[in-house]
Amino acid sequence: MSRTTRLSSPLLRAAAVTGIAALTLTACGSGSGTGSGSSSAGSGEVKVGLITKTDTNPFFVKMKEGAEKTAKAEGVQLMTAAGKFDGDNAGQVTAIENMVAAGVKGILITPSDSKAIVPAIEKAKAKGVLVIALDTPTEPESAVDALFATDNLKAGELIGEYAKAAMKGKTAKIATLDLAPGVSVGVQRHNGFLKGFGATDKDVLCAQDTGGDQAKGQTAMENCLQKEPGINLVYTINEPAALGAYTALKAKGKEKDVLIVSVDGGCTGTRAVKDGKIAATSQQYPLKMAAEGVKAVVSYAKGGKKASGYTDTGVTLITDKAQAGVDSKDTAFGLENCWG
Repeated sequence: MSRTTRLSSPLLRAAAVTGIAALTLTACGSGSGTGSGSSSAGSGEVKVGLITKTDTNPFFVKMKEGAEKTAKAEGVQLMTAAGKFDGDNAGQVTAIENMVAAGVKGILITPSDSKAIVPAIEKAKAKGVLVIALDTPTEPESAVDALFATDNLKAGELIGEYAKAAMKGKTAKIATLDLAPGVSVGVQRHNGFLKGFGATDKDVLCAQDTGGDQAKGQTAMENCLQKEPGINLVYTINEPAALGAYTALKAKGKEKDVLIVSVDGGCTGTRAVKDGKIAATSQQYPLKMAAEGVKAVVSYAKGGKKASGYTDTGVTLITDKAQAGVDSKDTAFGLENCWG
């Protein structure tokens, strides 16, 4: 979800509408080179599109890696595009239009704006293109043919349950470092955490949006400490925000007095759990989302079978300080299965 920077493939720019944004668009797959999304292979080759929120977030880098490996194994052409920034709906719309024009059989997309992207998706579907959301559901979820994603409510519940057990009856003074208003992934994780902990928004002493960014997470934590110095439990939307919170707490000498829990399971975040900076995180699996998405498009292209409904791609609580009654794996497992 919000998931800062590395990319290995050559990139080409595709202009977004009225110069608002740009997308990086690459053609890859068996026999293909770099182009404006068109395949250098034969016209009969199956084409699959992947559109992520950005090309810099390690989560989406791993997602692209999964799609590339599976496309190669399946012998299909992969076109990829990424928003210039998280929230670049105009860019994603342009990418959909470009991919439809290029003849893709299916598009895999992590929507930057779950609602605003729907009209473009509907136009693609009307032209016979299978559209699958990865990681982030559209609003409504039924706007796409299928969703392959982490159960973000469950991911939040796991760290909420863990935090409840780890607090051992201590009165919780909660801060939540969230994503942004109205973004489904952020809302689900936030609500799941509160549900797992047995709390409501009325119990939250400080709530700040971070965009999932480390620097903003640090600022948000500083603001919360100013408002309520006694905060002893911090939920964060992802691990960059968690590390920002840790930095702010350490600057005040409070890093050992506050429990931080998070979601994502990237390698940097998992190492932070191992180092004791984050108590626990819920690990998700972007490579699996993309791999399963590509296979679904291939199945549709070759046999007409459409993927439908929601496929849970799994989530695991990672911690080295296990709590009774809460299922978890240690950081050795986490590091074997992390991304980024």
